[in-house]
Amino acid sequence: MPQPEAADDRLVIVVVRSGGIAGLTKQWRTEPEPDRRPHWRELVEKCPWDASPSASSGADRFQWRIEVLEGDSAVHRAQLTDGQVAGPWRALVDEVRQSAAPSRPR
Repeated sequence: MPQPEAADDRLVIVVVRSGGIAGLTKQWRTEPEPDRRPHWRELVEKCPWDASPSASSGADRFQWRIEVLEGDSAVHRAQLTDGQVAGPWRALVDEVRQSAAPSRPR
């Protein structure tokens, strides 16, 4: 019988997109299975979490919030504008969106 997963072993990645012309908010969440976690951790580690994002402007653009939780604590958080979601950020966002159905944020 499989053992229940300990909360400390969990990896959760949440992407929230808000704004745009309609001002709607969408959220995607993934909690990868243990055998897929190395792939997801690699995606997370490639993102420049500590770098100051360059400014971008424009009306009706999306705002992005990306959070990575391990166990019961957030280990990474980023607030990005639409133009800043590029390179490793885009790869992470796209994979989260593909792996999870959108849901309404709480």
